[in-house]
Amino acid sequence: MDKKTYTIGILVVVAALLLVANLMPKFEPTAQGAFSVKDRNYQLVTARATKGGELLYVIDNLTGRVAVFVWENNQVRPLLVQSLAGN
Repeated sequence: MDKKTYTIGILVVVAALLLVANLMPKFEPTAQGAFSVKDRNYQLVTARATKGGELLYVIDNLTGRVAVFVWENNQVRPLLVQSLAGN
């Protein structure tokens, strides 16, 4: 086996690996249902909406208020802002 044949063999193997890597499905990070982050003053919770889209709950632990944002059609819009006490 000469140097030229060896080089062509290596290039064919590399091309095959790149082709397989390109055809593999790409995984995009998405919001996970019931994922929660809590700090001292705020708590963030994600969930899936029943009508489609993703929800983000932002809870202010100091004032007792909650804001709900929805992600639909590549836009974020507020859905609800109210007090947890119902006032």
